[in-house]
Amino acid sequence: MTLGGYEFRLQRRATLPGWKAALFSILAVLFGLALFSIIFLQAGQNPVEIYKQIFSYAFLNSYGVRLTISRFIFLALASYAFIIPAQAGLWNIGMPGQLYLGALASFGVVYLMGGKTGEMTASQPVIILLMLTAAMLAAGLFGAIAGFLKGKWGVNEIVVTMMLNFIAFYFVAFMIKDGGPFMNLGGRGESFELPEAARAPMTGGFPITLWIVFILMVMLQVLFSRMGLGYQIRAFGKSPAAARYAGIKPFMIAVLVFSLGGAIAGLSGYHYFAAVPGVYKIARTYGYFGDLAFYGVICGLISLGNPVATLPVALLFGGLSIGGRYAQGKLHLGFGVDYALMGVLMISLVAFQFFYNYQILITKKEKKLDVAISD
Repeated sequence: MTLGGYEFRLQRRATLPGWKAALFSILAVLFGLALFSIIFLQAGQNPVEIYKQIFSYAFLNSYGVRLTISRFIFLALASYAFIIPAQAGLWNIGMPGQLYLGALASFGVVYLMGGKTGEMTASQPVIILLMLTAAMLAAGLFGAIAGFLKGKWGVNEIVVTMMLNFIAFYFVAFMIKDGGPFMNLGGRGESFELPEAARAPMTGGFPITLWIVFILMVMLQVLFSRMGLGYQIRAFGKSPAAARYAGIKPFMIAVLVFSLGGAIAGLSGYHYFAAVPGVYKIARTYGYFGDLAFYGVICGLISLGNPVATLPVALLFGGLSIGGRYAQGKLHLGFGVDYALMGVLMISLVAFQFFYNYQILITKKEKKLDVAISD
């Protein structure tokens, strides 16, 4: 394209230095904040004051930081549950259902050990280990259903995982309402509250699930960058036909990635109901927390499936969701402002991914001079 004597053209990038990727992400965030400021100005609010309240509470206030870290852990685990199948070119939209199956399995361990009505029959380390194991197994098997159907008969995994979410929600309702086995002793439509021994231990003021996130980050980075299995998963995601020709089994890959993704989603369910202060029970608003897991899809897409890059993205959105809700109440903003802000920032980050893949080259066109030569 030519404009004002200059020629503009796109060129696909061969590589992108890390500092440039970080710069584009920062510019995307600043652009999104500036864009959303228009809404605050229309409402007669000072954007600077609002952003000051959001970021200071989420990242500087001692209580707000704890809430931000808890939300960050949840989003990071949900993102990893999406990233693993995504590396194989498959979409796991079943994190909400998987995390609730994991949570129910954790509560089932407590229920079988007498934690609903009395003292637990085992020590806290044993209880926590059993709860984590049960959450991963239940959610992993639930996720494997989509992998089995995809690998065996090519059934669309998006449709299957969405349908499995509804099944999981109905199962949650059965377990915690109308006399279900996990119903609260007071007769309320919610689960019993986890006793002290079943709650996630804290280290340095943060739950152990924070360290699980960092361990998973290292493991996934090694899997996809150093291990043959990770290469097979990525190769299948790039070209299923070429992967089959190379001897990679689609059925095995599909079942494996959905099982692993489901298991990690189960950990996010354990975290939310056993590690977040003030929760410790499955309430009737289970659909809300399930919907929150979909932000894992966005974080995974923005980070381009990179386990390391996922963490700052999850931290940013975790802080914005906590700080936005705080500012909404303190400054009497309209309901849903926090989610609207997150949505605009997500769109901005996704849009700026264009610059990750392409660069704009600008060259000045040389003017051609017609010289008349006469005898």
